[in-house]
Amino acid sequence: MSKILSNRSNLEVLFEDNHIIIVNKRAGDIVQGDKTGDKPLSDVVKEYIKDTYNKPGNVYLGTVHRLDRPTTGLVVFAKTSKVLPRLNKLFLTKDIKKTYLAIVKNAPPKTEDTLIHWLKKNPKNNKSKAYLKEIAESKKAILHYKILKKLDNYYLLEINLETGRHHQIRAQLSSIGSMIKGDLKYGFDRSNKDASIHLHARHIEFVHPVKNTVITATAPLPKDPVWDACL
Repeated sequence: MSKILSNRSNLEVLFEDNHIIIVNKRAGDIVQGDKTGDKPLSDVVKEYIKDTYNKPGNVYLGTVHRLDRPTTGLVVFAKTSKVLPRLNKLFLTKDIKKTYLAIVKNAPPKTEDTLIHWLKKNPKNNKSKAYLKEIAESKKAILHYKILKKLDNYYLLEINLETGRHHQIRAQLSSIGSMIKGDLKYGFDRSNKDASIHLHARHIEFVHPVKNTVITATAPLPKDPVWDACL
């Protein structure tokens, strides 16, 4: 498990060097600013860098990828404009291994499997629908899952993404009847009290685009009784 480098009340830093910073996103945080006007995680990270290193003026921070607002876990940011396009390329070419954990009410049909769908996003309700065959304006989505543990009322799944589509894990698991706990948008019967869903970006591994060393980081699970039961 990653050593937590900094754990302020509003930011948990899991990895940091001159080029990259990886943080553990809380449920409810937005990665980048949006129409809500709520303070984004990117601004919190900028403030952390500015305060920690007494940087004058504006702090550079590049957003490499995003997590849905109710999702928790690892988010990678670029600290320099030099490394941002290199990190973007790693994500684009799938040279980054990302592992997610999800808690679902209904067990998938198989203990482990590969799901292949075509996802079509509806911008009106900000939701993606999974189809078994390609349709107009759909994008192919592939993930691999396995059941890690049976809990009292739920199942813990490990998920590895082969593609990175809008709401991919949520839409694909919903399509096989394994809705994520708390995910009302994709068919779970009730929300979580904190508006989270039980989907967590748990682990990441990639080759540092500047130093050429292997970087790994693991995000601690959120504190709640169901996640605690997974440990």
